[in-house]
Amino acid sequence: MAEPGDTGTVRLASRTLLGLAAVAIAFAAADTYVVVLALPDMMSASGLDVDELQRAAPIVSGFLLGYVGVLPLIGRISDLRGRVPVLLGSLVVFAVGSLVTAAAYDLETIVAGRLLQGVGGGGLIPPTLALVADLWPPKRRGLPLGVVGAVQELGSVLGLLYGAVVLAFGSWRDIFWLNAAVGLLLAAVMVRLRDAAPASEDGAAADRGRPDLLGAGLLALSLLGLSLVMLEPQRLVTGVTSGLAFLPVTGDSRWLTPVALVTYALAALLLLRQATARRPLVQWRTWGEVARSTDLVGAGLLTLALAAVIVTFASAEPESGAISPAAPWLLPVAAAAAAGFAYRQRTAATPLVPRGALAARPAWGALVVSFVIGASLIAALVDIPFFARLTVYRDSQLDAALVLVRFLVALPVGAVLGGWLLRRVPAAWITTAAMLMSALAFLHMATWDAQSLASGWETLSLVAAGLGFGLAIAPVNAVLLEHTGDAVHGVASALLIVARMVGMLIGISALTTVGLRAFYAASEKIPPASEVCSGAVQLCQAYRDEVRDAGIAQLHAVFVGAAVCAAVAAILALWLLREAPDRRARNTGGTIPV
Repeated sequence: MAEPGDTGTVRLASRTLLGLAAVAIAFAAADTYVVVLALPDMMSASGLDVDELQRAAPIVSGFLLGYVGVLPLIGRISDLRGRVPVLLGSLVVFAVGSLVTAAAYDLETIVAGRLLQGVGGGGLIPPTLALVADLWPPKRRGLPLGVVGAVQELGSVLGLLYGAVVLAFGSWRDIFWLNAAVGLLLAAVMVRLRDAAPASEDGAAADRGRPDLLGAGLLALSLLGLSLVMLEPQRLVTGVTSGLAFLPVTGDSRWLTPVALVTYALAALLLLRQATARRPLVQWRTWGEVARSTDLVGAGLLTLALAAVIVTFASAEPESGAISPAAPWLLPVAAAAAAGFAYRQRTAATPLVPRGALAARPAWGALVVSFVIGASLIAALVDIPFFARLTVYRDSQLDAALVLVRFLVALPVGAVLGGWLLRRVPAAWITTAAMLMSALAFLHMATWDAQSLASGWETLSLVAAGLGFGLAIAPVNAVLLEHTGDAVHGVASALLIVARMVGMLIGISALTTVGLRAFYAASEKIPPASEVCSGAVQLCQAYRDEVRDAGIAQLHAVFVGAAVCAAVAAILALWLLREAPDRRARNTGGTIPV
């Protein structure tokens, strides 16, 4: 592995591995947004009506829970076990989750598949960011970090387009079949390139050699059997001969059919092969040491705390409140689990986050800045399309969503530009300027009227806001990696992502509360419909305009709140991300297996 202090030359295989990881991140990020278009069909397949959107919320929140909940543990494993093994494992989990989702037959299996997709998709990011730090010296990390950030944000744009194209020619299930195929293909290519990557000093070279083709075949057959059990293809089920394989041997459960029993047998053979093969698909013999080298109890407590926070805020009903009705018991659970995690951090022999890993002010400061940036960013992602639907694009949800594309396209451009600027400008200054740009753009949005988005000039404000958030991605990542040791880059990167996602969840709840208060205040000033309308209420344009203006007041309050969050992020970045002139970050040691 190239050391950070080397001349900066990196082997082609390592660069290609990083490129594949970036492509996988973009694909997983696209999956976050592709469900927006597929959700109505997924609801129908799970037996839900279109007016039962709240019951379908776990399809979205399940992915988010998987994406965030186990990130710190995955990041720590990548520090102990290696970047590439975790990348491969995450890709396989993402592919299996996609397969389960594609073959799902009810809401529970769809949610389970989405949860696995979230675990796999989120698990790709920490080892990828850490791989950049492993392969590039600090002064040259800016651009590759910007590129990784750019492809992640580009996935949000491609997700909508990808979903629209697939749905134009197929069903929602085809989206997830393609996800599974692409995930497994990327994993296969990554396995081939892994053998050319530099070896570490801990014996990672033992993983190299001829892959276990028999094990791979058993895995493929097991996945095929699982798909058949869950999907029950009609052509096979109704066949005179093939249909016998789908008749339960007892009872009426599809999990007791001959196909299911054969799948169980294949899975058992796969486990046996894993235990006896000279070079199994998963090098399980080394995972015991990994488990002993980290605090699994602490990781479980942190996952529980994050899960409670995610459900509290992600399942809220905006019309009635900013948090879930179950918050009175979810928040105490989150607080108790967080307290337990803090205790484990102080007492465990090998804590999840090694002691002192985030001691430097710029390191923990990057987490704080990321949290506040997330709180501001979510306002753009949620409320810009909301404003468009409320005003100019009342009759088209798609056109309203496409307004956000102007913002989203600027994000990856800003990410690459921010990485390039890091070679010339300190990270604190870039982040401060970037967030001030977004703050000013939000303040301008707070002056929009009912016809503003009909003007092409408003593209400038949307692009300015997107550029600002994009510019801040690489500098914040670079500061965190520069002020943490090589041996903790994975878990540190995971905590950075968690901070941003939690900031987004809490931010949207807080901003929604502020906006609702503004809406109620404006609604109180609207005269009764009988005083405004001379005819039928539903035909009275004047009354509808009054209600629309109350909605605009609500969104103006949200945009002002987002501007305040962005300004706070700018101030915090200027203070926290600056490195003290007499203090340099020290490498805490440890060679990370690639």
